[in-house]
Amino acid sequence: MSFSHFISPFKLTFFILHVTFISNAIAHTQNPKVSAVLVFGDSTSDPGNNNFILTPFKGNFPPYGRDFPNKKPTGRFTNGMLASDMIARYLGVKDNVPPYLDPSLTVHDLMTGVSFASAGSGFDPLTPTISNVIPLPRQLEYFREYKTRLVAKLGERKTMELVNNALYIVSAGTNDFVVNYFTLPIRRHKYTLPGYMDFVMNNEMDFIQDLWNEGARKMGVVGLPPMGCLPIVITLFSDDALFDRGCIDFYSSVGRAYNSMLQTRLNLMQVSHVQDGARITYLDAYSTLYDVIVAHKYGFKEVKRGCCGTGLLETTVLCNPKSATCPDASKYVFWDSIHPTETVYRIFFESTRSTIDYIVKG
Repeated sequence: MSFSHFISPFKLTFFILHVTFISNAIAHTQNPKVSAVLVFGDSTSDPGNNNFILTPFKGNFPPYGRDFPNKKPTGRFTNGMLASDMIARYLGVKDNVPPYLDPSLTVHDLMTGVSFASAGSGFDPLTPTISNVIPLPRQLEYFREYKTRLVAKLGERKTMELVNNALYIVSAGTNDFVVNYFTLPIRRHKYTLPGYMDFVMNNEMDFIQDLWNEGARKMGVVGLPPMGCLPIVITLFSDDALFDRGCIDFYSSVGRAYNSMLQTRLNLMQVSHVQDGARITYLDAYSTLYDVIVAHKYGFKEVKRGCCGTGLLETTVLCNPKSATCPDASKYVFWDSIHPTETVYRIFFESTRSTIDYIVKG
């Protein structure tokens, strides 16, 4: 065999690097980089905006953040990261999505994404007033302010490129039902349950349309969870909250019906804007929690109460430095009586990866 049949180590190395470069170039073309992750909603996506407003609904003290890097209580209502943080990491945008109201944010922090979400908020204008948090329309105003700040640094054209190529996550609605309609009498006096569902839905779709009008093109909208499985709902509405800790299907059925309506409305909006580059998609939180709690697919030790305190009623200030906590939150579905653990947020994130890929490749 002649010498020419052999490839020198140098040529082989060059060939491998060349193939790797081409592969990476193709991958980059197939997976265009998202400019930023921008988040709106409630405690499922608030990384600490409530730290900077006058509200009792905060989570910036232990044991919240127990499993976050440096064990830091940031204001996230869980033991670690939120799904929005994991999405940002997955897309290579940033490690964690910070709160927009944090005065220490740099221009680069703003450019790669922030969260405008506020724990306790909802689409019903009454909901955020219950705990004095940031309404969704005010979150939209902050987004407009955010754009103005970027225009001052980047100019109009580059700002709109960033805004158009960002991924938007909208996660809210649970408080409208659990904290508001089911618990307080005000809305029940005015609306039947189907009427209230329509009312919240119309407000949600108006908000998403407003985001579109501001330049959002790639949106993932999170549906409602099986609300009858939340520990606080079982505690408040079960006939025997201590011994009958099973999910209450009536409240979960509201989530199912609402999610069906939401998917229909989002599909209609997607079709109407498809020629303008829209990728507006439903993100399914209901199935994740159902699989975890009811179907027992992931082998959690505790699915009926939170890790903090008794796990039956504690959240925000009732889950505090004096509260006992479980030794291993990864074996629990819920961190407190409402909010999932980081482990469950990760399961939700993993379940949405293909949908996130679809949105950002649009």
